[in-house]
Amino acid sequence: MKVTGRCHCGAIAYEAEVEPGSVAVCHCGDCQRLTGSAFRANIPAPAAGFRLLRGEPRRYVKTADSGARRVHAFCGDCGGPVYACAEHDPPSYSLRLGALDQREDLGPPRRQIWTRRRLAWVCELADVPALDGQP
Repeated sequence: MKVTGRCHCGAIAYEAEVEPGSVAVCHCGDCQRLTGSAFRANIPAPAAGFRLLRGEPRRYVKTADSGARRVHAFCGDCGGPVYACAEHDPPSYSLRLGALDQREDLGPPRRQIWTRRRLAWVCELADVPALDGQP
């Protein structure tokens, strides 16, 4: 499925091919810090189907405890995350679900990783009062 996405301010836009139903959630500490939230939702996109349409993201390279180096690309203007990938010759990009225009069409997450780092309250949101918009 072809998807399009952009950063918050629109300075960076891209398109990619993804497989609906392949959304994943990561609960690791790095993803919590990088998103400023409880977890990160992403979908893989093969490198051959990913194309920048506008702008050039800034890149930050994170070295994991394992020694693996991962590029995190984001907008230099608004800070909006765009993707993550292996540092050299990436086979695929991990696209940020919230930045995709078709995020509702990609289905619910099919897996979660780093659940031992998951915040305890994440699974308890069903009982939290909800509003359809800003109060």
